[in-house]
Amino acid sequence: ETPDDQSDAGIARAVERVGLPVLVKASAGGGGKGMRRVAEAAELLPAIQAARREAQSAFDDGTLYVERLIERPHHVEVQIIADAHGHVVHLFERECSVQRRHQKVLEESPSPLLTPELRTRMTGAAVLAAAAAGYRNAGTIEFLVEVPPDGSVPTRFYFLEMNTRLQVEHPVSELVAGVDLVHAQLAVAAGRPLPWAQETLVQRGHAIEARVYAEWPARGFVPQAGPLLLFREPRAPGVRVDTGFAEGDQVSVHYDPLLAKVIAHAETRAQAVQRLAAALRDFPVLGIETNIPFLVAILEDAAFQAGQVDTSFLDRETERLVAACTPAAVPAVVLVRGSDWAAFEFVVALSALPATLPALPA
Repeated sequence: ETPDDQSDAGIARAVERVGLPVLVKASAGGGGKGMRRVAEAAELLPAIQAARREAQSAFDDGTLYVERLIERPHHVEVQIIADAHGHVVHLFERECSVQRRHQKVLEESPSPLLTPELRTRMTGAAVLAAAAAGYRNAGTIEFLVEVPPDGSVPTRFYFLEMNTRLQVEHPVSELVAGVDLVHAQLAVAAGRPLPWAQETLVQRGHAIEARVYAEWPARGFVPQAGPLLLFREPRAPGVRVDTGFAEGDQVSVHYDPLLAKVIAHAETRAQAVQRLAAALRDFPVLGIETNIPFLVAILEDAAFQAGQVDTSFLDRETERLVAACTPAAVPAVVLVRGSDWAAFEFVVALSALPATLPALPA
């Protein structure tokens, strides 16, 4: 609920109508910024004020709304696209429950949680919502799926928000549906009808994406900055890498620390998970720390492999997963101090030598 009265009292009345526990959230943004959890009435006023300050600082808009808090939900979103000719289609769902501080870490499609019946209901609701809004473009309708306490099959889901853009995780939908969403977006913007009808879209196989960040998990995920002395993307069948970086680039403190997206596609979920883990192990980076070992630890975790991961999974398990991390492998044994260009050339030259070359003496 987004109340017209945006005063502290107005937000508090909205919380009373929705019922505790709630999330007080920024209307103008996402990524966990301007969001506060409120479980008790005594927490409400400080939470409202803190959320408004953060929203104003991050988005230059302090508008807040109130959302019912579902304990341990799954975050499942539906990719849709609509044209100016009355056509709205969905490209199935993405499971995005592996999150840290409300920022997605892994995304996959299909969701291991959904039954065919629930998938039909959710994708149908997403298409109806986009059509009712007269939407035109690619977008994502996000839902929270409530898992019953007894672990039985979920049947209830709740609208979360709509992202009126193409999201970071769109490649998993492209791979399972076999389409190019960016090309379709350009066609829609040019006034042309969608290039496919709903009945022609089917899910093929399983795709999963990992976000590779310049951050140091062992030091509390502190963002990293510095030169990419070595940055060798994995190249393997069924693996796609989206990045704007190359060896020799400087990772700045002024931008989001996302370095790359690594996406694996395979016939089954187990094969896709295995393929992604192998690709990440074959992604050496020198010069800065990355979260690659942490991503591999998640992929190898039994709960994740069983598909039993809700949105609070990393809140509960990050410490254990960080402890399980093993250092990322580097193709040549090279230790270089400093960050000058000569050192960079030395690293690149050695890393290009045959893998059978004996290790250099210390």
